[in-house]
Amino acid sequence: MEIVMKYLPLLIPIVVLELALTIVALVHMLKHKKFKFGNLTLWVILAFVQIVGPILYFTIGKADDDE
Repeated sequence: MEIVMKYLPLLIPIVVLELALTIVALVHMLKHKKFKFGNLTLWVILAFVQIVGPILYFTIGKADDDE
């Protein structure tokens, strides 16, 4: 328990960032149904894969809004 308390100030911002990215990615996925590749089910599942899922969505999965 002492180790958790020691690293808690570092963990809280990481958890908040992860939750914020996941929520923003999910909202964007539900509003915009176009993706560069894959489908909605794939990206929703990947959105819950730690912090990597939402970052992957915004970098390679999200279709350009101009199309």
